[in-house]
Amino acid sequence: MAPAVASFTENVISVRDLTFSYPGTAVPILRKVNLEVRRGEFIALLGSNGAGKTTLAKHFNGLHCPTSGQVLLHGRPTTELGLRELAKIVGYCYQNPDHQIFSSSVENEVKFGPRNLGLTGEALASRVSEALAVVGMTEFAASNPFVLGRGRRQLLAVASILAMDPELLVVDEPTTGLDLSGAQQIMRVLGRWHEEGRTMVVITHDMDLVVEYTTRCVVMADGQIIDDGPTQEVLRHNDTMRAAGLEEPAVVTISDRLSRFGSARCKSIADVVADVGAHMEAEHAGRL
Repeated sequence: MAPAVASFTENVISVRDLTFSYPGTAVPILRKVNLEVRRGEFIALLGSNGAGKTTLAKHFNGLHCPTSGQVLLHGRPTTELGLRELAKIVGYCYQNPDHQIFSSSVENEVKFGPRNLGLTGEALASRVSEALAVVGMTEFAASNPFVLGRGRRQLLAVASILAMDPELLVVDEPTTGLDLSGAQQIMRVLGRWHEEGRTMVVITHDMDLVVEYTTRCVVMADGQIIDDGPTQEVLRHNDTMRAAGLEEPAVVTISDRLSRFGSARCKSIADVVADVGAHMEAEHAGRL
C-alpha cells in the first residue's frame, strides 16, 4: 500500500451545518455541526457517552445521511457517492469487532473488503498479506477469528479495513476491553499507519492514549462541537473538558506541575521520566 502524501492543506472531510435526527425522534442528535478533517491528521473525537461522536463519525462514510446540512468527501456530498467510492476514501472500524467479523478464517475476513473493491489474483493476495503483516497477524491467517482473543479480533478488524487502503480510517473505541499491553499494540499499529501519511480519526475515552498519539482533539457535548485544536492545548482547556465530562490525563497534570522546573510538555509517563532524568543528570554534572 503506497503511502499518501502528508499534507494539512487539503480537506478530506468537510461537515457543514450538519443536523441529524433519528426517524421518529423530535430532538436532534447532532445540531449544526461544522468540522474540517485535513489530510494527514490524527484526530481524537472526544466526549461523554451520548455526546454524538459515533453518530457524527458514521456520517463520514454514509452510514448516516444528514437530516439537514452536508458532509463532503473531497468536495462531493456523501449522498451523491456510491458505496464503493465511499469505501475507497473512508474505512470504519466498529467499537465491537464482533459486529464486523463474519468469515470463517482470518485470511478470508481480510480478503472480503478489497475483493469487493475489485481486486483479484496477486494484487488481492499482496494486499491481504501486507495488512496482516502490519497488525502482526500473519501466523493466524488460517485461524478461525472467533477462537482468537479480544485484542487479536480488534487487530483483525483493523486489518480488514487497512486491506482496503482507505485514505481515512475511523476507529471507534479501539482499546475498549483491552489491557494496557493490548491497547498500546492497537495504538502503535494506528500510529504507524498515520506516519505513512494517512488520516486517522479515533473515538476514545482513553485520555492517556489521546495525549500520546493524537495531534488534534475535537470535543463534543450535547450534539455539538465545543472545542477543537491541538491536543496539548485542548487537554488544558479546563472549562470545556469539564463540560464534556472528561478528565485531564495524568501526564498533562504531571508535566504542568514540573514545568516550573523546566520540564517540557510530555506525551507519556515514560517521556516525563526521561525528561526529569535528563534534568537531574544535568544538575548533577553542574555540581561536579
